[in-house]
Amino acid sequence: MPHILSTATTDEILRELGQRLQRYRLQQNRTAVDVARDAGIGLRTLERAEAGERPTLATFIQILRALGRLDAFEAFLPAPLVSPLQLAELSGQERRRAGTPRKRGSPRSEPRNAQRP
Repeated sequence: MPHILSTATTDEILRELGQRLQRYRLQQNRTAVDVARDAGIGLRTLERAEAGERPTLATFIQILRALGRLDAFEAFLPAPLVSPLQLAELSGQERRRAGTPRKRGSPRSEPRNAQRP
């Protein structure tokens, strides 16, 4: 089973993911008709997904759920970890948006309520 490399094109990655879906299905000795029915999608939609023909994320989720492999998404996109240093900087709060790095000595780097001369 090939690894997905950062140099692979989007189409190459989709084909590989489709092949993996098909291998999961065949390992369970299930027909495409059965999996499509259990996933609540059409047979042609499953066939396209297995061929890597740009399936939607919802289609992937439905197929993985029908195959009992929804846990694959946890490995695919695990919850981000917050480092102890980031947590301390944020006073125990979770970051909600990205910030723009500020240049030292710029007026915006001063506290908002600071008095200017």
